[in-house]
Amino acid sequence: MEETLQAGSKLECVLLTEDTQLRESELLASLPDTLEPLLVSDQVLASCSDAVTPQGILAVVTIPDNILPEECTFALVLDRVRDPGNLGTLLRTAHAADVQAVLLTEGTVDPFNPKVVRAGMGAHLFLPIVEASTSELQGFLEGMRIWIADSTNGIAYDRVDWTPPTALVIGNEAHGPSDEMLSMAAGSVHIPMPGHAESLNAAVAGAILMFEIVQQRKRLK
Repeated sequence: MEETLQAGSKLECVLLTEDTQLRESELLASLPDTLEPLLVSDQVLASCSDAVTPQGILAVVTIPDNILPEECTFALVLDRVRDPGNLGTLLRTAHAADVQAVLLTEGTVDPFNPKVVRAGMGAHLFLPIVEASTSELQGFLEGMRIWIADSTNGIAYDRVDWTPPTALVIGNEAHGPSDEMLSMAAGSVHIPMPGHAESLNAAVAGAILMFEIVQQRKRLK
């Protein structure tokens, strides 16, 4: 809710329980004057939410217009990522890493799936998230170096120069990236693992790679 207000998103309505009204008086005071919260019972709130344990307040928010930036130096491409928890966590990490655009290929789970939204923790309100065709991807990513995350193949991630304009591709959890993305990429990168695990979770691997980009670019400042 706080992220929604910070982002300046349009609120259609707000439902809350009596306990929440008493507990969140400061938050409620920051709502627009034109919006009158609706006081409802715990049962009504539970029926409106798909969460197992609702937090006592629920807002209906207009889906933001996702317009890609004219200039982009850090993009994340999620290629047929199917798990809602992974997608939401990747979006949350992308927001934390100051990714400028997130592009989703066909076959990726709906970014507004409730589980994705919960795992995203407000990232949807700040990130341009666009579902794009192959031709749209090629147009937007032109001039950027495209690197594919791989479980074992390619260059070690910390040996790549991530400072030029870059697009990082995280592929399908089971099958990896599509042939279309492979044909566009400059190469693959992997995260060396001294242990005996076969691979890392897609969201964990994405976080490591995104923050390697952050750290390399931070050193240039």
